[in-house]
Amino acid sequence: MPVFQYVALDSQGVEIKDEIEALSEKEAISKIRTMGYFPTKVRPKGAAKAVAGKAGAKPKKRRGAGGKVKVKHITQFARQLSTLQDAGLPILRSLRILEEQQKGGNFKRIIGYVADDIEGGSTLSEAMGKYPRAFDRLFVNMVAAGEAGGVLDLILARISDFKEKAMRLKARVKGAMIYPIVVLTAAFLILLGLMTFVIPQFSAVLTEMVGGKLNPFTTTVLNISSWIANDFGWAILAGVPFGLVVVIRILRKFRPARVVLDTIQLKLPVMGQLTSKVSITRWTRTLGTLISAGVPILDAINVTRETAGNEVYANMLGNVHNSIRQGDTFASPLRASKTVDLLVSNMVAVGEETGDLDKMLLKVADQYDEQVDVLVGGLMSMLEPIMILTLGSIVMAIVLAVFLPMIQVITSLSSAG
Repeated sequence: MPVFQYVALDSQGVEIKDEIEALSEKEAISKIRTMGYFPTKVRPKGAAKAVAGKAGAKPKKRRGAGGKVKVKHITQFARQLSTLQDAGLPILRSLRILEEQQKGGNFKRIIGYVADDIEGGSTLSEAMGKYPRAFDRLFVNMVAAGEAGGVLDLILARISDFKEKAMRLKARVKGAMIYPIVVLTAAFLILLGLMTFVIPQFSAVLTEMVGGKLNPFTTTVLNISSWIANDFGWAILAGVPFGLVVVIRILRKFRPARVVLDTIQLKLPVMGQLTSKVSITRWTRTLGTLISAGVPILDAINVTRETAGNEVYANMLGNVHNSIRQGDTFASPLRASKTVDLLVSNMVAVGEETGDLDKMLLKVADQYDEQVDVLVGGLMSMLEPIMILTLGSIVMAIVLAVFLPMIQVITSLSSAG
């Protein structure tokens, strides 16, 4: 009968390494669980040596594994792997099945490399940790916790749930921004066309009409039009938004600049409130998911800091980490930071007292998720009249600039008559 080597944890969390006879890897896992252990690694005896020998003879070049993988592909992969694990399939076979299902490209190769590493004796979390652009620290830490607790299928399901909610939140915020951006871009192009091609045609006519004495307002509009049409003003106006984006991206590579920019962003009217709620939703859901998966709280906070997406909240989590390490509670430094509402700190305090910190954090995330929906809807309702008034004012200014000389001529004729 085939012999399988395994690594497992007993009820006290002590690691056990031994061998067991079974007809298949699935049967071996079942026998280990019957013994009251949680298997973290099971493989046929001698398999690792054979693979290592092949690798030593001719190392496999791992090309095309450095690119970033789309979040939706990672989410789908986690969900499918969870289903296969729940069905009792060995992890190696599950990965090979998912590798075959991929249409090709970078992620297909990464899954294959992860499977090769597992066949060579690595754990799933160790193998995934080699590809941070596909599997981030949150993913890897949760998988490691799932392996340690023997509940990998449940952890993978939680990962996919977490990423699906994060994608929905991001899509809602992006969707809210698309409409005003498209409208403003179209309006900007139309106004640019008017100032470049239409208004210059009126310049000579209007000047001749009033005998060269145009009013200051019309003169200003005509000068702006001339600058746009003849002095590459159109290029400057079109390039400013792109230039700002480039400058901000460069500045965000430096932590002090990120702190300043994120602080300014949080103080902006309406948009600051939206940014704050999105950030709170993100870090509470991340931290709650990690703690519920069994990741130690200090490690979970470190991972959450890196994925917070806002330096103000990352600094706050750093202070929380230091306080907990010194024996303080979670809620105390949270209240002292004044970066979150009392609702958040109070629910965290209740979670600590009842031992359900993870559930409370996830409840906070769900509540703020709903508030983001309401705020996005309100923002859209507010932006529409603001855009209409702004664009209407600009068009009215152009029309007035053209008609004021005519009114000036009519007035002078009436006075003469």
